Amino acid sequence: MANEPLLPRFAAVGAGRMGRGIAIAFAYAGHRISLVDLRQRSDEAWQRLQGEARSEIEASLASLAQLGVIDAAQSQRIAERVNFVNAASAPQALAAAELVFEGVPETMDAKREAFEQLNRHCRDDAILTSTTSSILVTQLAALVRLPGRFLNMHWLNPAYVIPVVELSCHPGTDAAVLARTKALMEEIGKLPVVCGATPGYIVPRLQALVMNEAARMIEEGAATAEEIDKATRYGLGLRFAALGVVEFIDFGGCDILHHASREMSASIGKGRYTAPAIVDRMVEEGRLGLKSGSGFYDYQGRDIASYRRDVLSRTLGELRHAGLWRAPADETRS
Repeated sequence: MANEPLLPRFAAVGAGRMGRGIAIAFAYAGHRISLVDLRQRSDEAWQRLQGEARSEIEASLASLAQLGVIDAAQSQRIAERVNFVNAASAPQALAAAELVFEGVPETMDAKREAFEQLNRHCRDDAILTSTTSSILVTQLAALVRLPGRFLNMHWLNPAYVIPVVELSCHPGTDAAVLARTKALMEEIGKLPVVCGATPGYIVPRLQALVMNEAARMIEEGAATAEEIDKATRYGLGLRFAALGVVEFIDFGGCDILHHASREMSASIGKGRYTAPAIVDRMVEEGRLGLKSGSGFYDYQGRDIASYRRDVLSRTLGELRHAGLWRAPADETRS
């Protein structure tokens, strides 16, 4: 009908926590989005699921309102941009979407069933993504009709707050599809990062190592949970909020990592702390980072003094945010 509103350009398939978070992210940015449930349910079961999803979305927005991020009227308008779609209406919602996020349970059977429906109902130029945290993009690409339009997209919880989304491509992912996906995510305020078909993406792979080591330290009696958390929030975490991990290696010096790894591999555990070959090779070649002019990054022609001030400014910003920066004493103390 001429007066019938257009269906949303975006669809999150799977009405669980991840789908709800994605729905909030798009609705917050002003977009209407379909939150699609593909499972055939009784009317009673569908109403129950829809009510749970609506309540969680409204509660999340209410928390943002309580923190002063949005007001009550904005909260209501944002929630109204989410269209709840049951299995019977899924074909129409999928046919209208230009970007689709599959977020069904983490089993190949569930993924296969979902992509059978996406293949059937999504238009040929629609970008299809999976939000899986555990299945490689190369495994899922085989389930997708026209796989050049497919990639994995890993969101970090809560999906509507954390800016980074990790895009994992398979060898057949079309470059134009990747570029379009990045542009769409940037449009809603996200920060897309790209990695290959690797287990754990970037963030989970790094954070799992840190979390396991923290648990080991407690197990060994090296430190309490409270002391470890204080050290990570205001030491490790604060510095890595100001500097990326690889940037941090260059800033301190690749040789520092090389020597620290050698000592800890001998005293704590070879399997846990032996440096990868790339670190040893860079030290042998004199590519130590900032102090040598090249490391993982190239610093030739860069204003190093300005860069160091920028890093200091970022760090001070984190300290001020944490309430830990203190003004200097006006008088000399005995």
